[in-house]
Amino acid sequence: MKVFVLAPKENWICDRITSEWYKHNPDISVNNPQEADVIWLQAGWCWNHLTRDLLEKKKIICTEHHIVPEKFNQKSLHEFLFRDKFVDLYHVPNEKTYNIVKQLTKKPISVLNYWVDLEKWKPGNRKLAKKNLKLPENKFIISSFQRDSEGLTDKPKLEKGPDLFLNLVKKIKNQKDIHVLLGGYRRNYLVNNFKKEKINYTLIELASIEKLRAMYLATDLYIVASRHEGGPQALLEAPASMTPLITSDVGIAKSVISKNCIIDVEKELYFPNKNDIQENFNNILKYDIKVHKNSYIDLFKEVLA
Repeated sequence: MKVFVLAPKENWICDRITSEWYKHNPDISVNNPQEADVIWLQAGWCWNHLTRDLLEKKKIICTEHHIVPEKFNQKSLHEFLFRDKFVDLYHVPNEKTYNIVKQLTKKPISVLNYWVDLEKWKPGNRKLAKKNLKLPENKFIISSFQRDSEGLTDKPKLEKGPDLFLNLVKKIKNQKDIHVLLGGYRRNYLVNNFKKEKINYTLIELASIEKLRAMYLATDLYIVASRHEGGPQALLEAPASMTPLITSDVGIAKSVISKNCIIDVEKELYFPNKNDIQENFNNILKYDIKVHKNSYIDLFKEVLA
């Protein structure tokens, strides 16, 4: 069996997932789709980067990470249904995405969690990480490494919940001496609001993996306030780093995060304790890529059977 993984080449998470696949599965991976038995559309929206002839003659697995109902219009439906002609099996990372996709297709759908590369994400010294990143060591560091704005505007990307994140930050500010650490790019909404609210922050755009690892380690509380997600990857990376985390009930949260740390982000606030952090760490161990990759291999074999 030979697998080709289609990457979007956007310098974002799907490219990293693709890179990790090729690193850990060199014996069954090919760089030329013509040589593949299975083509994995890991970035499903890039399906039209391949020729129709290729899509028709190969077995196609398409990952649908998440669908935002408010943005899924007639054009989105038309594109989904056209691509659906070529797909043999859908992969989704969580039950929420499954419940949406099953209304759109009669093709088989497999729910399979993301993996985490535990060679990259490890526990470490928080004080040292703060020092190395030149963050205020005596402040309570609240972090978010997801984009929060639509394009290059300051309009909030509501599915990521930046408005909810902002409200939580303001609540915590009433209790602790805080500093916010932002990663990624398109952070205009939060940056502009932090300036208005006089909230101190540090923005590190498009950090390397090494710097991103340090950013997790420097964090006193990571917040996922999203309304819709496939993962996000932070729900694997933060626990692997033993970083305290709270999250909305989104994406893969219920499969990897302590129930204590899954909150109603509009109404609640919670600070994880040592037991929560250890539970989150223990939960993600079974998703180590060295082990969990076999579930993906089984999926590819299934579509060939």
